[in-house]
Amino acid sequence: MTRQFPKILSALFVTTHLLGATLVLAQEFPIKGKAIRVVVAFPPGIGVDAQARAVTPRLSEILGVPVVIDNRPGGGTLIAAQEVIKSAPDGHTIFYSASSTMAQIPHTLNAATFDALRDFTPISLGARGPLVLIVNSALGINNIKELIAYGKANPNKLSFGSFGVGTSAHIFGDVFAKNTGLDVVHIPYKGSADLSSDLQEGRVQMAFDAAPSAINNAKSGKAKILAVAAPARSPFLPDVPTFAEQGVKDIDIVSFLGWYGPAKMNPEVVAKINAALAESIKQTSVQENYKIGAYTAESSSPAQLAATTKAAYDAWGALVKQAGIQKQ
Repeated sequence: MTRQFPKILSALFVTTHLLGATLVLAQEFPIKGKAIRVVVAFPPGIGVDAQARAVTPRLSEILGVPVVIDNRPGGGTLIAAQEVIKSAPDGHTIFYSASSTMAQIPHTLNAATFDALRDFTPISLGARGPLVLIVNSALGINNIKELIAYGKANPNKLSFGSFGVGTSAHIFGDVFAKNTGLDVVHIPYKGSADLSSDLQEGRVQMAFDAAPSAINNAKSGKAKILAVAAPARSPFLPDVPTFAEQGVKDIDIVSFLGWYGPAKMNPEVVAKINAALAESIKQTSVQENYKIGAYTAESSSPAQLAATTKAAYDAWGALVKQAGIQKQ
């Protein structure tokens, strides 16, 4: 027993030290006991919302305060963005945002007057994953070539859904129509839930959608994924070819999701949230949750997210200009 005492004492010291560090972090977080509000631009239960909910329990444990999800769908993610912009930069409002908000809608919506790096504080990357093109199974279409043939044989009968005007899904749809010579009507939705329902029932024939909801639609048997919008095939959808493989160019920008706060956040607060997110995102349960939806969970430094955001903004701006898409 005497020989074991130093080891026991050492273990107790380490445990107490770690517990103390966690308690200090919780006590020092900007407003003790005040919940962190995670604003999400999509409805509950699917896609981006599900990813945020996978991360937040551990985030709450580390920071020592409650973390709640605030769903603000609509406006092509503009409603959620504006909610974050007007919030206090105290660390208690953060935004889990699709790249559509930061990199696309400023090019396509007149109402999106914000600048992603001026009006938000980058905190950490969250995930990367491609959009996919999915069609209603009743069309009997198995690839892009057949879709183009169907569209040309049946003019004015194709419509495509997206999760809002000016989003990546909308831009890809317009680029696809231009590059294939098809006349396709765009129908925007507030989120993937209503879009999924209409796609399965054939009220809209095709959609550019995030992989998680598209995979669920395909599992129903009422829809089929035809192509991945990425430079290479997704390791999670190895049997689905890219657009380039099927002869359609320019639909290959991989989407990402990131964690942002309002502008002018205290760098020390940003660093605390960043560290807590990194710890939360690396959990096996989170990694596996994201893989189900063909996304790779990935954290980063604030500077890396800022660089990723700027590069995406420039790339989407060039694509919007090339496609001749006008601001609405």
